[in-house]
Amino acid sequence: MSSNSELRTEQVPLRLGVIGLGRGFMLTLPSLIADPRVHLVAACAPRESSRQAFKKEFGSPTYERVEDICADPNVEAVYVATPHQMHVDHVAIAARAGKHVLVEKPLAISLEDGIRMVEICEEAGVQLIVGPSHSFDGAVNLAHDIIQSGEVGKVRMMHALNYTDFLYRPRRPEELVTAEGGGVIFSQAVHQLDIVRLLGGGMIKTITAATGNWDPDRRTEGAYSALVCFEGGAFASLTYSGYAHFDSDVWQDWVGELGYPKDPANYGQARKALAKVSSPQEEAALKSGRTFGETPVRPAAPHHEHFGPIVVSCDDADLRITADGVWLHGHFEQKFIPAPMNAGPRAEVTTALIKAVRFNAPPSQTGRWGLATLEACHAILKSAETSSPITLAHQIQSK
Repeated sequence: MSSNSELRTEQVPLRLGVIGLGRGFMLTLPSLIADPRVHLVAACAPRESSRQAFKKEFGSPTYERVEDICADPNVEAVYVATPHQMHVDHVAIAARAGKHVLVEKPLAISLEDGIRMVEICEEAGVQLIVGPSHSFDGAVNLAHDIIQSGEVGKVRMMHALNYTDFLYRPRRPEELVTAEGGGVIFSQAVHQLDIVRLLGGGMIKTITAATGNWDPDRRTEGAYSALVCFEGGAFASLTYSGYAHFDSDVWQDWVGELGYPKDPANYGQARKALAKVSSPQEEAALKSGRTFGETPVRPAAPHHEHFGPIVVSCDDADLRITADGVWLHGHFEQKFIPAPMNAGPRAEVTTALIKAVRFNAPPSQTGRWGLATLEACHAILKSAETSSPITLAHQIQSK
């Protein structure tokens, strides 16, 4: 295909259907609205109010059943933004209907389900991409490009840490049950693992970890630290606290995870809201108030998204990843390299989906990549349980 033909093909908007109009979709929606390369042509959700709001906003058909949106001939690809435990069924339905799939992280909860999803999509001949995850962030991809250029030598060591109030934001009951994908491992460790796997080459050899399960009222993992060792000798230290009182966004110039400026005066807001809740039903209702049709859609963020402070130590420089770019600290000088901002902070995900669907050029974050990251999440849990290193078997290289 000629470059002119490729350009014309890419300029035709991707016709995207959405399965699930909850919080995950709301976080991606500002970038989808800002990006002319994608059109939201259909949606599927169990809640009638969300379906009506989508129809009013986009003038597109809505469906109650996943089978029906996947049978819509106008839908080229679907974005599966449903709760973790539903991914396996929804991806299988889409793939068997011949739809390409972007599925929210994590790929699945169990490795067995993840393997099944990958195999179904490969058998159906459809693309499966796992995201958005923070491995798509503009500054992370800039750091990856710098590393791939050879300018800074080999990656030797990475440190990533993040302190948030994750466990005290509104949650549905299953989000506090590890076996159902709750807690910080499947929702948050997946981001750090995706980032260091992308930058470190992808091939994790072993993981040694400890986890924190400290709140008797919220009985799931709220914190972890992990030592991740790669084939070739590089290693990464990962720490995350969802119990935190300290907010590590202070080290990101008070830019929040989603790329919006953060007001330090709002400190403790999540805990204050949770303190007013008297039952799991009230908390779930508070969470559903953040879904499509219940809360205003924000404009696209002015900064890239990030997942806390990350420093990558290479032979000839250290790279510090921020919400706006990468600080490169070399032998004799340091410089800041800005990451270009296009159609919102999640435009990289749209780009990856378009290239995969239109040109059969998938990114690193394929279904098999998501399976490798899911395996690493389970390794954190298993290592913490057994107090021993865990050897991994499903890893693949990054591109």
